[in-house]
Amino acid sequence: MKILFIINPGSGNGEVSFKDLIVAHFKSSEVDALLYELPEDCSLDKLKAVIDEAGADRVAAVGGDGTLKLVAECLIGSNTPIAIIPAGSANGMAKELGIPTEVELALDTAFQGTSKKIHAIKVNGELCIHLADIGFNAYIVKKFSSLDHRGMWGYTKAAWSALWNHRKMHVEFSIEGKTIRSEAAMVVIANATMYGTGLKINPEGKLDDDLFEIVLVKKYSVMEILKMRFTKMALNPKNIELFQTTNLKIKTKHKAHFQVDGEYLGKVSKVEAELISQSICIVV
Repeated sequence: MKILFIINPGSGNGEVSFKDLIVAHFKSSEVDALLYELPEDCSLDKLKAVIDEAGADRVAAVGGDGTLKLVAECLIGSNTPIAIIPAGSANGMAKELGIPTEVELALDTAFQGTSKKIHAIKVNGELCIHLADIGFNAYIVKKFSSLDHRGMWGYTKAAWSALWNHRKMHVEFSIEGKTIRSEAAMVVIANATMYGTGLKINPEGKLDDDLFEIVLVKKYSVMEILKMRFTKMALNPKNIELFQTTNLKIKTKHKAHFQVDGEYLGKVSKVEAELISQSICIVV
């Protein structure tokens, strides 16, 4: 089997050479391991050309959800399976799919695992394979990415800032002919079920049921924020409504913070989302 490993050199803690690990792991195996390290500002066309030239049986994303998304954008609609070697800070999709976070075990899965088709979502033109949202969490993503401190202290600072500075939104969307108008702390467009912390924001979600979920979070508190980041405890059901659909248009009275798969994308007043059925082949 020929596997092309797309390696994000910025992933991990800098103490591990993923190139050396991959070469050593497959030294005496049936795998022909091809290695490609992502350059800075790698274009989609460049990466597609690399993948096409390699002609690999599988392509492995070595990095976090951002690296996986980049590889998925190159292979969407194809039958080439994508393996995940989790090396990011959250690794949300790896956890969602039960991919081992220990590198050696993940490399075994890349070779020995089976492939399955999952759906994705186009959200304002962006590919979403995990979770997108507007409102409170997107604001935290924005603040967190700009801080020098990471981990618990960095998140606490970002969440504290958001708690005092983020205003609730007024949102409107329609599901099956019914129009929902509500105040909201945030609205999640969920392909998957949980954030990288393990918090299950979308208990109804399945990656292959040809539906995605809209999670309307009406209120937030300090406790809910801490749950979102640091625990697997359920959020207060009194503050949440959940809907299922294949397409969606959300309008907000004022522009709201917006993120897709952990990447902050600015402020928007409209969100359009559409399911892409059986669009990505993934190794599990």
